[in-house]
Amino acid sequence: MRCCQKSFVLWSIGLLGLLVESGLHARLLSADDVVDVGARRELFIDDALIGSMAQTRRHLHHPVPRKIAITHDAPWEGAGCGYHTIIQDGDLYRLYYRGSALGVEDGKLRFGKQVYCYAESRDGFHFTKPNLGIVEYDGSKENNIFWDKVGVHNFAPFLDTNPECPPEARFKALGGTASEGGLFAFQSADGIHWSLMQKEPVVTEGAFDSQNLAFWDSSAKKYRAYFRTFTEGVTTGKVWKPAGFRAIRTASSADFLSWGDNADLTYKDSPVEHLYTNQVGPYFRAPHLLIGFPTRYIERGWSDSMRALPQREERENRSKAHLRYGTSLTEGLLMASRDGVHFERWNEAFLRPGTERPDTWLYGHQYIAWHAVETKSSLPGAANEISIYAPEGSWIGKSNSLRRYTLRLDGFVSINAPWEGGEMITKPIRFQGENLELNFATSAAGGIRVEIQSDSGTPVPGFTLAESEELFGDSVNRTVTWNSESDVSKLSGQAIKLRFVMKDADLYSFRFSDAK
Repeated sequence: MRCCQKSFVLWSIGLLGLLVESGLHARLLSADDVVDVGARRELFIDDALIGSMAQTRRHLHHPVPRKIAITHDAPWEGAGCGYHTIIQDGDLYRLYYRGSALGVEDGKLRFGKQVYCYAESRDGFHFTKPNLGIVEYDGSKENNIFWDKVGVHNFAPFLDTNPECPPEARFKALGGTASEGGLFAFQSADGIHWSLMQKEPVVTEGAFDSQNLAFWDSSAKKYRAYFRTFTEGVTTGKVWKPAGFRAIRTASSADFLSWGDNADLTYKDSPVEHLYTNQVGPYFRAPHLLIGFPTRYIERGWSDSMRALPQREERENRSKAHLRYGTSLTEGLLMASRDGVHFERWNEAFLRPGTERPDTWLYGHQYIAWHAVETKSSLPGAANEISIYAPEGSWIGKSNSLRRYTLRLDGFVSINAPWEGGEMITKPIRFQGENLELNFATSAAGGIRVEIQSDSGTPVPGFTLAESEELFGDSVNRTVTWNSESDVSKLSGQAIKLRFVMKDADLYSFRFSDAK
């Protein structure tokens, strides 16, 4: 046995002994069922696969701010631009957003004419506004407006990945408010020219005064919709008396027109809070995981801290129309589900308002766009990353902006081990494939070793911790080896556990795959 390998094993054995003696051994979760992961990528954004943890924790990571991706400064746009949707269509990034003015004048709320606009990008970094020539605004069609009819308040498109989707409906959307009768269904062949699928709304029970959305769930083989409700009160076209908390409801459909199976979302170990937008959708690298970026809305009222926030004069002016316009705050959260109804929501903010500066720390800030997309890294030679977008600047002047943020691929949550070391063991799983690949990062002195165990916890000969080659570095895709061999195909289809022994390291995801 090589020296470094022997020292690592001795360290891990000593660690386990210390944990047992100190009573800090991991919390054990139910491992009665074998989870069939097949060859899909598994993240730790929820705890569905975690069997036990010792001296490790699940760590929430936060997006890194980058440059402004687009400024909404056209005459038909303004400070009320919002409800952004971004679609990655091949090498084209399509951006949809509501354009409108917004402000408070003489103690009254001013909301301008609403239109829906389109922009696009080839890199996801910078967006341009094509001249569409579709909708007339102020006597001219030279603009990037594509829609100004029913549903214009919250038009939310998506690229339909249903294999049976006809070409004329390659893009679909939901949009509408209670005053209009509910949510209407739209379709488009090119993502720019849109039409109603039927004259009547397709979802009629809800509040809908938010960004309501839908998508094709390839795992469940059905369309899912997520839309605004309130926990109490009445919200119809005739009676608008919402009460309780802003909440999220889901429904499903086989054809995008007939919706049923309505259910209010539930959350594990989370308090009841106002959730404005929901931004639920399949994660593009693991579509069986539905990831949401809901907006947390909180009314803080006046205090010394509120008065110390940026642009106090403008905040006080907004409060003349309504207290909440000046003293409410918003930020982005993170949640995930495997069944579309029951979510694990991180109560810690995912996208905080951040450093105090103009156009931040206000109502309307950090409404994360629907949904995350993959972009190239700005660092030459680095792996691709996730881009997330959120607006800043509202209520003031004639424009606002959309800022880009980044995370590493799969980088929402990691299993984190400190310098002293720790480990995580999965629940029993069943896989298909020849290699085990990890997305991980370590310090120069840190590392990860992997042991494959039987479902009862016995190390499998040939895949023991002593035979595991230590992994160190920072990679979104590294193959695990034991005695310099990576083939695990003889265990394919069997119930096993994975034991990750880590030191000063983060583990983001794993998957089994066929050899390349």
